[in-house]
Amino acid sequence: MLSDPIKKFSDLFSKLPSIGPRQAIRLAFHITTLGNAKIRELADSIDGLSKMATCANCFSIYHAHHEGKNICEICLNEHRRKDIIAIVEKETDLISLERTKKFNGRYLVIGNLQKTGILDSEQKLRLNSLKKFINKDLNGKSAEIIIAFNPTTYGDLNAAMLASELKNFTEKITRLGRGIPTGGEIEFADEETLEQSIDRRI
Repeated sequence: MLSDPIKKFSDLFSKLPSIGPRQAIRLAFHITTLGNAKIRELADSIDGLSKMATCANCFSIYHAHHEGKNICEICLNEHRRKDIIAIVEKETDLISLERTKKFNGRYLVIGNLQKTGILDSEQKLRLNSLKKFINKDLNGKSAEIIIAFNPTTYGDLNAAMLASELKNFTEKITRLGRGIPTGGEIEFADEETLEQSIDRRI
């Protein structure tokens, strides 16, 4: 019979990606062995996530420490080019590209891609937001849109769909160079490989 704190923890954490009910229960029991100080530290770090927000421009998750603003640091940076846009699937892809220090444009985080190549309602809103930005701030044309998706079958399918959607909103559309092997993931690529992928985009 599980105690209430263990049950509540496992009910919540089993809903997280890659964590099922058994894993959540094992995790709960492991955390109880860490001691009160570590448990409080863990609780504080989780509480800190409540201070995160979604950027109104690029839809990445960021630390919302600007009063009255809902824009991330990257979008606020006046030294970055606004007319070169990299579309990524998730925040971890954005972080990986930023670590290379090779890209100086802005982003759009489109969200988890479907294997069907069809955007869900939230993704359509994000794409329309980008189109409005290009029309309003870039006079209808960006210099370049980089579709930075994983080189997988459904990554290529979604990239082709987005390229068709955005062809009238940019001077050129590119993909990351194939420094990343087919079937690989941007999130797990090393910085040198990603640098080559950015430099050799096609």
